[in-house]
Parts: sequence; structure tokens; C-alpha cells
Amino acid sequence: MNLPPLDLLVPQHVRQFEAYVPSPPDSELRKMFGVERLVRMNNNENPFGPPPAAAAFLKSFDPASVARYPSGDCQPLRIRLSDYLGIKVSQLLFGNGANEVISFVIKAFCQQGDNIVTADRTFAVYEWIARFSGVGVKLAPLDDFGFDDEGLLGLVDSRTKLVFICNPNNPTGSWWNRERLTRFLDRLGPNHIVVLDEAYFEFMDQPDYPDGISLLPQYPNLIIFRTFSKMFGLAGLRIGYLAGSEAVVDIVRKTAIVYSVNSIAQEAALAALDDLEFIRATRAMVQEGQQMLAEQCAALKLPILSSDCNFAMIKLPFSDTLAYRLLMQQGFMIRTMTGFRFPGWIRVSMVKRDEMRLFCDALARLVHSRTDQSMLAKTYGVSAS
Repeated sequence: MNLPPLDLLVPQHVRQFEAYVPSPPDSELRKMFGVERLVRMNNNENPFGPPPAAAAFLKSFDPASVARYPSGDCQPLRIRLSDYLGIKVSQLLFGNGANEVISFVIKAFCQQGDNIVTADRTFAVYEWIARFSGVGVKLAPLDDFGFDDEGLLGLVDSRTKLVFICNPNNPTGSWWNRERLTRFLDRLGPNHIVVLDEAYFEFMDQPDYPDGISLLPQYPNLIIFRTFSKMFGLAGLRIGYLAGSEAVVDIVRKTAIVYSVNSIAQEAALAALDDLEFIRATRAMVQEGQQMLAEQCAALKLPILSSDCNFAMIKLPFSDTLAYRLLMQQGFMIRTMTGFRFPGWIRVSMVKRDEMRLFCDALARLVHSRTDQSMLAKTYGVSAS
């Protein structure tokens, strides 16, 4: 049987889009690189796993309950979270991870001919979903590794429906304080939706870091994204949410898929929600890891970008893809950044003290070995690749 005429059936904007290819499972990677243990430092996961109450729930989960559909709109969780955040239940909407929530918003407000505005080097999913939805994308260059408010404003036109701001920014860790954010919102005005991605909100410990949800009464054109994947260690269960004014959330709800958040994720999120001790312990782990990494990078004379977030970016004097292979051979999985428009940089997630110490040692061995080979190449004319 012949294939269908894909050139005719598939829209041009889909044909031009390149699919994201995830890495193989850890078990395959260990075999490929000949290592017994693999320390994951590539996806900004919480090495502690979920909070104790969520872990206890997962251990006691009744398998018989998976035969029943979950709450289609996450109602018990929405009620609990609305109380936790001090907003109305109708101001919340959940999705199967933040990626699905991003899709809800773009589908709700954009059609072909419209565009979104964001930074050129930020969380790539805003751009990806817009492009494979046939929506235009305008990208403002970063300014000193941070969002450039003037650059963003200069790209907004009459067909701009959404402006995405990642605060703090993934992958650079830069962030806007409350004054800068409100000044931007005032200058932009109410005729565009501003999406404020606060995926790393719970890690931030700066007094002037803004709580976007507290700004909703003043800015009804604002949408806030948050997730249970990062601080709360539920990345494998895929659960994220948005908050906004009732009128805006009512519109987005039209494009939301009911029953997309499974029962286990909803219950685990309920159990994880208000474990303040867990948040303090995770912040302490992150701060210690950031300090260890900063000290090692200073000793190796490597530029580093870090913040309160659970990740940092490091500039290497050689290929980031080469660094990936060589670090994998030592049992450490990092994120290469060439594909995210940061050639020569790697992004690493914070891990526990012992593993971070081992990674710092592995990074030092890597840098010294490449430096020694480069010196040999210059002296004797041999290849350092």
C-alpha cells in the first residue's frame, strides 16, 4: 500500500519543524558509556525526590484506583491550592506538565498570522509550540544573559497576542525584580497577554523577587505558570498549572484537555504542597552545590552563571558536545547548550554534596586533560580533537 500524500496533508509549518529527540533511558546510557552509575545533572530534577508525605502516598497507593478516571479538572487539588495561594478556585487550571499548559494558552489566544514575543535564549518550549501551531515567533536577544525589556517591547505589534517572560530564566538564571516587572507590564499595557513562567519560584530567596500571583489583581492580563516538577520532585508524574484572572482562565479552559492529569499526580501534589521543611532542605542543598561549583569554576578559570535556581551554566574552552561524551564516561550526565544557542556552554543541575564533589573533580580532570592536549597540539602540531 502506498503512503498517503504527506506533502499535501502536512502543513508547511509542521514540515519545517524538527522533532525533539529525547535521550535514551538511563539503563541504555550506562551500557553505551560503560559506567555502573549515572548521576543525572541534565534536567534540573530534585535529587531528594518528592517530599516525605508525597513519597508515603506513592508507597501506599491502591492499584485498584487506577481503573477509575481522575478528577477531570483536578478539583480537590485546585481547592487546596487556591487556599494555599490565596486566590479563587476558578483562577487555576492544571495540565499534564507545564508543556501542556503552554499549549493551552497558545491555542486559546493565537491563530495563524498572530505572533508571540519572548527572548531568543530562554525555555525553548514557548517557541516550539508556537511554531508547530503555525504561530509566528519574535525573539529579542538577551541583554547580559537576561531578558531585555526594551527589546521585547520593540517587537510587540498589533498581531502580538502573548509575551512570554521566564522569571527566573532557564537556562541563565537571571531574573527581574518586582519594580522592573511592574514597569514592563505598565508600559506594555492591557492589550496583550503576559505569561510569567515561574517554574523555579520556590527556589528563589531574594526579598525583591516578585510573586507573580500577588500581581493578578493589578494586572488581569497576566498568566502565571508554575510546576510540581522542580522543587517538589514530581517531574515523572507530569503536573503543572497556571493562575490568572477568572476571565482569562475561563478562555484558556476552552482549550484544556480534561482528564489529562492522572490520579497519582493529583494526589501526590496534594501531599507535597506545603512541606516547608522540605523546601528549606532543598534550598540548602542547592546553595551548597552552587557554592562548591562556583569555587571549582573559579579555580579552573571557567565563567559560570548561577543564581538561587537549582542549575548553573558553565562556559568551557572546548566543545560542549565533547564535554558531554567525556563526562558521561565518568558517570555524569549534563545538558549541552549548543542546541539552545549557547555554543560551548553546559548546564548542570545541583545534586547532593557527595555527588557534587565528585562532579567537581570530574570537571577538573576534564578541563586539565583538554588543556594539556591543547598545549601538546600547539607545541608538536598534533591533533587535540
